Amino acid sequence: NLCVMKIRITLRCPRCQHDNIVKNDRESYSDKQNYLSKHCARPFIGDQNVDYPGCHRSLGQRVKPMFGRGMGIGHIAAVERISIGHVLSSWSELKVAPQPKQSRYDTLEVDEFWGYVGEKANKVWLIYAYHRGEIVAWVFGERNYKTARQLREKINTLKVSYESIAIHDWKSLKPAFQDHKCRTGKEFTKGIEGNDCRLTHSIRRAFRGSRDFSKKPRNHIIAFELAFFYINFGFV
Repeated sequence: NLCVMKIRITLRCPRCQHDNIVKNDRESYSDKQNYLSKHCARPFIGDQNVDYPGCHRSLGQRVKPMFGRGMGIGHIAAVERISIGHVLSSWSELKVAPQPKQSRYDTLEVDEFWGYVGEKANKVWLIYAYHRGEIVAWVFGERNYKTARQLREKINTLKVSYESIAIHDWKSLKPAFQDHKCRTGKEFTKGIEGNDCRLTHSIRRAFRGSRDFSKKPRNHIIAFELAFFYINFGFV
């Protein structure tokens, strides 16, 4: 006996995301079924009829976990069998901005972490606040008092309060948080030091001894923010 299995596919318009879809004319050059959104009149071809994986609308959702788990752009292109250009385009469309889980913390640990942008002669520093498995706030810039001050201002903008700051003995951090109780020393920053190690395993361009680094500041920031979201929530 011949067994017939039916598969039901729900189509959504790539522009408006509505599922009020009707069949349209077939594509003249490929003879593939075309569809039309009755909500916004956008014609499109369903993903099930798209041959090249880089044109699938689910590409962004597939590559986000790869970015958050330390895969580089070239590796993702090889796994997905798409061009590096398509990976970069999906990268630029990603929008991830994790917000603090709490409004008040007992202690925030603050540390810096370096990376490259453009060329290995150009170091860009990440200065961030951390609390027990959560990255609360961060800024990018030079390793100086100005960037440390920007971190404090960002924490204030997020309306986060804290009782004390744990830092190591870096002269620019203490003046930036001089109005708060500061605990100075490695014994108070064990949590964020361990998280620095996690970052070097979660972000390809943060691997120590690697040749990978961001060509553009925007890509550098997105890579770190994806890792921050994954560290905070366990998914991206």
